[in-house]
Amino acid sequence: MTIINELQLSKDLIRFPSVTPKDLGAISFLSKKLKKLGFNCKIFEFKGRGSKPVKNLYARIGKKGPNLCYAGHTDVVPPGNLKDWTVNPFKPIVRKNYLIGRGANDMKSSIACFVAAVSQFLQIKRKFNGSISLLITGDEEGYAINGTKKVVDYLKKKREKINFCIVGEPTNPNKLGEMIKIGRRGSLSGKIEISGTQGHIAYPHLSNNPINTLVSVCKKLKEKKLDKGNKNFQPSNLEFTSINVDNKAHNVIPARVRAQFNIRYNNLHTASSLKKKINFIVKKISNKNKCKFKIDFIENGDAFLTKPGKTIFMARKIIKKITRKNPKFSTTGGTSDARFIKNISPCLEFGLVNKTMHKVDECVSLSDLKKLTKIYNHILVEYFK
Repeated sequence: MTIINELQLSKDLIRFPSVTPKDLGAISFLSKKLKKLGFNCKIFEFKGRGSKPVKNLYARIGKKGPNLCYAGHTDVVPPGNLKDWTVNPFKPIVRKNYLIGRGANDMKSSIACFVAAVSQFLQIKRKFNGSISLLITGDEEGYAINGTKKVVDYLKKKREKINFCIVGEPTNPNKLGEMIKIGRRGSLSGKIEISGTQGHIAYPHLSNNPINTLVSVCKKLKEKKLDKGNKNFQPSNLEFTSINVDNKAHNVIPARVRAQFNIRYNNLHTASSLKKKINFIVKKISNKNKCKFKIDFIENGDAFLTKPGKTIFMARKIIKKITRKNPKFSTTGGTSDARFIKNISPCLEFGLVNKTMHKVDECVSLSDLKKLTKIYNHILVEYFK
């Protein structure tokens, strides 16, 4: 059986300019690699009204016993201004013991490390009591509508059981081995539209400026602290990300104004409870100022926490042994596809160092690639003892 090299596979995957939601062959390429290792592979292309089609992969080897799954994504964020890069982001190179390219950090190299670890594991233990699977999406960096969420729905319908899942997102702030994610804050986005009455700027009493109402709404929502956090989560925060009036005239009071916001919240809240609070505040201020309002919410996943158990402690012990660091259990950072997978399986997140994710000249050290492959391999060996 072929032993897969994590550096070579990382380079191969980075060469696909798979900017969300484009795949451009990345999923099929990975599927062919896994089939050579003996995996049964199924490629899904999901699509929906108002969303782009997305390719996803579910691959599994072994039919009986516990199913250990690895989850990741082959899509990447746009590279930005190519002139700011010192290399072509989709023509990876190694410089000073670092692999540079879009996806080197987030998270094509992590996928490569797991596949390399599996190839090493199967070389020694072709027959083992269990199953290894990979759930790979091309829709993690975008709206995540046609990605992992729909694959999870498919697995539930097929009664495909996953006993534990490792999500390979980059979790370490500075050094490999610093942090394991055992949960994530929830994410709720919203758009507020306030409608008043258009009029001449010199006669404000004959109109109703919706900007004044929106300013009051923004002030009230920012003043109201959601919570102080708890032992597992940092405090929740609401941030306004855009205010738009679309008014080019200096002498006209606009008829309407819009704002958008996002809340990252801990397990003291749900999307439903937050929507009620926001609706109450916006309605109260709008009614007082005789304005109409409309709020559209987008739920991106509730907060969740995986209680550390046998597998998580085993993984931490292995990480500590290989990296000589004692990884901290954390729930910090943004959202990940673990928010969907946790509905069918307990999971942890552990991957590379995230210092250069989404940045120009995104990179990963060759040493970290080798260590992560070793960590994943040792987890496989311990899990299927």
